[in-house]
Amino acid sequence: MPLALLAAFTFSSTAFAQNPMVGGAAMYEKMNIVENAMNSKDHTTLVAAVKAAGLVDTLMSDGPFTVFAPTNAGFDALPAGTVENLLKPENKDMLVKILTAHVVSGSISAKDLWEWAEKNGGKYELTTVSGDTLTVMMKGKELWLWDENGNASLITIADVIQSNGVIHVVDKVLLPK
Repeated sequence: MPLALLAAFTFSSTAFAQNPMVGGAAMYEKMNIVENAMNSKDHTTLVAAVKAAGLVDTLMSDGPFTVFAPTNAGFDALPAGTVENLLKPENKDMLVKILTAHVVSGSISAKDLWEWAEKNGGKYELTTVSGDTLTVMMKGKELWLWDENGNASLITIADVIQSNGVIHVVDKVLLPK
């Protein structure tokens, strides 16, 4: 896995770079964040949550956005019943808060994250659209995100370029404070 991440850093800005496959599906630079996520079998829970939160139009807009996209396995790691409860209409505000805690304004590459962390002693803070802080940390050749509650999530697939930003696939759901 670290070699794949390192390769993404090295080649993400070249003219010959191609998007990685995500969830068994090709990711197309001409498609937006929602369109590509809908094609990934690893992001069906995320797509359902984005729909329930009413964020489809926002994440299909011009952006640009950087989305740290948790996989289905990341959602499955939450306590039993959490996802089902969040998808209920009466919990929409909390769902929006959680999802927007995974979104940063602008298109930020893994190379940028790595360089910013490296210049700051191995970590760098990002402010999310929800107003929360994610801390990017270097651990060996990997990039990790930490939420304000101390939960960690590994960037498993970096630099999935979209027409309106970039997706970095993460293995856990990050929670706002």
